[in-house]
Amino acid sequence: MDFSRLTDDRIRKAYEEGEFENLPGYGKKLQLEDLSNVPPEMRMAYKMMKNAGMMEEQQVRSEIEYIEDLIKNAHDDLEEQRLTQRLNEKLLRFNQIMEKKKKETNSATFKNYQSKIYDRFSD
Repeated sequence: MDFSRLTDDRIRKAYEEGEFENLPGYGKKLQLEDLSNVPPEMRMAYKMMKNAGMMEEQQVRSEIEYIEDLIKNAHDDLEEQRLTQRLNEKLLRFNQIMEKKKKETNSATFKNYQSKIYDRFSD
């Protein structure tokens, strides 16, 4: 008897005995994730990174870089202030993600922003 047939038999027997009925989500539709924009050869790596929480971290990093570029090209002080506020919010979010992962950031600039943001929100 081969392994796949043995496995199928055991799963079928467990199903018939009702062993799967108490599982979370039993009887509900699966919520499939649309991975059509991820190349097939990268989907496994993408799922592993997403399950590890790395996708949110990378997204926030990208947004920080984008906002920093916008600040460099800001045309007036009001726009620069608005973008700086958005940057501070993203930096705070990034720090929260890193704390959740129990990583420490080494950036002195980031730590300076962090203390200013915490001070501002604690008022």
